[in-house]
Amino acid sequence: MTKIAIMKQFLLTVICCFVTGMAMAQAAAPVTVQNITVKGTVIDSATNKPLGYGTVALQDAATKTPVKSTLAKDDGSFELKAPEGKIYQLVVASVGYATKVLPVKISGKTFDAGRILVAASSKQLNEVTITAVKPVMKQEVDRLSYDVTADPESKAISALDMMRKVPLLAVDGDDNIKLKGSGKYKILVNGKESALMAKNPSDVLKAMPATNIEKIEVITTPPAKYDAEGLAGIINIITKKNADQGYNGSVNLRYNSVWGPGYNLNMTAKQGKFGISGYAGFGNQRHNTNTFTTTQTQFEPDSRTVRSTILQDGTNTFGGKYRYANAEMSYEIDTLNLLTGSFEFFHGEFDQNGSQRSAQTNAAGDLTQGYNLQSNGYNHDQGLDASINYQLGFKGHKDELLTLSYKYSYGPSKNFTDNQFSDRVNYYNAIQPDFRQYNNAGNREHTFQLDYAYPLKKISIEAGGKVILRNNFSDYRREDKDSTSSVYNVNAGQTGEFDYHQDVYSAYNSYQLKFEKWTGKAGLRLEHTQVNAEFTGVPLDKSYNNFIPSVSIQRSMKSSSISLGFTQRIQRPGIYQLNPFIDKSNPKFINTGNPDLKPELNNTFELNYSNFSKGSINVGLSYAFSNNAIQNVTSLIQNNMGDHIDTVTFTTYQNLGSNRSLGLNINTNYSITKKFTVNLNGQISHIWLKGTYNGQFYKNDGYTGNAFANIGYKFDGGYRIGLDAGFFSGDVTLQGKSSNFIYNSYVVSKELLNKKMTISLVANNPYSKYRTFRSTTHTVDFDQESLYHNRYRHFAIRLNYKFGKLSSDIKKNQRGINNDDTKGGGKSNGGGNG
Repeated sequence: MTKIAIMKQFLLTVICCFVTGMAMAQAAAPVTVQNITVKGTVIDSATNKPLGYGTVALQDAATKTPVKSTLAKDDGSFELKAPEGKIYQLVVASVGYATKVLPVKISGKTFDAGRILVAASSKQLNEVTITAVKPVMKQEVDRLSYDVTADPESKAISALDMMRKVPLLAVDGDDNIKLKGSGKYKILVNGKESALMAKNPSDVLKAMPATNIEKIEVITTPPAKYDAEGLAGIINIITKKNADQGYNGSVNLRYNSVWGPGYNLNMTAKQGKFGISGYAGFGNQRHNTNTFTTTQTQFEPDSRTVRSTILQDGTNTFGGKYRYANAEMSYEIDTLNLLTGSFEFFHGEFDQNGSQRSAQTNAAGDLTQGYNLQSNGYNHDQGLDASINYQLGFKGHKDELLTLSYKYSYGPSKNFTDNQFSDRVNYYNAIQPDFRQYNNAGNREHTFQLDYAYPLKKISIEAGGKVILRNNFSDYRREDKDSTSSVYNVNAGQTGEFDYHQDVYSAYNSYQLKFEKWTGKAGLRLEHTQVNAEFTGVPLDKSYNNFIPSVSIQRSMKSSSISLGFTQRIQRPGIYQLNPFIDKSNPKFINTGNPDLKPELNNTFELNYSNFSKGSINVGLSYAFSNNAIQNVTSLIQNNMGDHIDTVTFTTYQNLGSNRSLGLNINTNYSITKKFTVNLNGQISHIWLKGTYNGQFYKNDGYTGNAFANIGYKFDGGYRIGLDAGFFSGDVTLQGKSSNFIYNSYVVSKELLNKKMTISLVANNPYSKYRTFRSTTHTVDFDQESLYHNRYRHFAIRLNYKFGKLSSDIKKNQRGINNDDTKGGGKSNGGGNG
């Protein structure tokens, strides 16, 4: 598709969204009615001082349906107007305070509630039942959070689609998640490293309904208690756990025209002192066929004279099945002792079949080498986490906590390909026979952690220590086919074992100070890393220390806040970057890892402004730099083919050069009317990259960014529609870049059975059946362009049904293990155990 066609399509989508939204806004124009006024002042019962910024709502006394809501001002005062003729209740909810419900007794046109005293409570705002007036976005001193339960579209879309709405996050054309345009971050689930997100988090989130999630946190300045990994920050996905006395749950069924069917069950239950919450799902991913074309032009040494051209084209077919489960259990021994445990599992079995034609010509256009290649194989991915936590409280101070935790993680991945050549031209069987290759790689971890927290009224102290005993492993084997006997023999030169032990010992201490309008958080983390590795009999022994500071300050104003933060972050290489296995499934383009990689150290400055006076808006500015960045690099190498030298493209990882980025982001969520909402999420960054590889200096820079717009309208009778449009600019790399693309989606949903059931219809990218993804690489030796044509248009139907009844909250540990210190791999550059 041409750029003009893409722009036309994008503009058409935006115009459709805009015109539809205007029509809805006009249709929703309110009728003039007589109003009553309700006012009062919210007071902290302990200090007898005004309490600002709490949520105040009027709800229908009979149906409990919210009618109007606002935030109390800095002095605790509020004023609401609502149509007369109904019986109302006044609901006051503030973080850290018990919710208060008052009857509204009308005398004339005004009701003055006077001083409303609210008492401190351990319950949070997201447990209040006035969900319709909950703010979607919230800014804290070191993070932004997006309340998924407050977004009506959560019942209709996947968890991956929900990521597009979250401030600072984006999803690119290959379904990779980006944080501030970067793939170097960590994904946690409930504050812990997750087996579900071990390798390809986008695949898991694509299959998971958004209804499993309570909120998504983007931690831009991670405090000292978190491991120092994740250059761009941390994405923390918090799942629903509102398990009370009794039980509740939901069933989610969906069918997608591209991804196939999927099934999900979410359950929470509590009986006495024991509680359990979790979810499980499985599905079958349909086999879809994508096409690709790669053109590489090679040049003579020290000139731009064309020497030869390689053209490859073919198809890839990929599909399979998956299943996943998560469970968290809690046992309240007594009021001061709490025991919790968790279990998480993912298993995917996918097969892939590919065929390609490769042709190489000289400068005159004559065919010098060629072959057809048929590749069949499979990928089996697995992730397993199990943890146990003991939390001790203290009689003198109920919020003083000591937590001891243990966690076991195991994440293997098995890959196999069978490669058969045909129609060879100067590609001799004796030198490059048919072959099979196997690779079993992954990681195994034992983690021990101790945390202490002592929060007071104006100061909070946190301290702790952690030990991670990590083993990254890779067993690989290649078998070549004997052309005479058709027997496969082990190729000893491309068979071996890689054993990489990485033990991390850390200690941290942090302090948070709170004054009337100021909050400050500062901490220091010390990490000692010991590496012992062995690769084909060659030992590797090294260690290094890191002191990681983090500082963040927030100033709260009448209905807004501004925060400033600085932190250092580490990017340790994971198994997919370290793995010495040489993947020759495409013998003209081979890939491998680098066991000698060193950690990357990054410095980040953040400035954020948020305003919640009418809707919510967040604007942020960031600057980050690194001087030993881990870069993906490509070069040409010579391969001895017997009677001649064959040139092969070689891709690996290196620590080289610097990486700098300056970024601006904006997010807003605004209700134009009671039924009509608008959400905008966008960011733009300028990136500068430079480094020296194989004696050649490279540099590249450019803009990268994305924009996402969503409008939603709720009709009477339980109907709702949502329209999405998005733009992603592609990535800038040291040696090239990738292409732009647009995204559009339409959702229609209907609530049934007293809002217990929701049925949704979704159309994603209905204007284009396929999307062309383009990537380019430029070096002194060659220019390369790759085109991938992937299925883009897809339709889905989802059904969500809620059941059960609850009455009291389940207890959870306030501390636990989160191993966010390594760089993952697989399809998505973000997240994973590594």
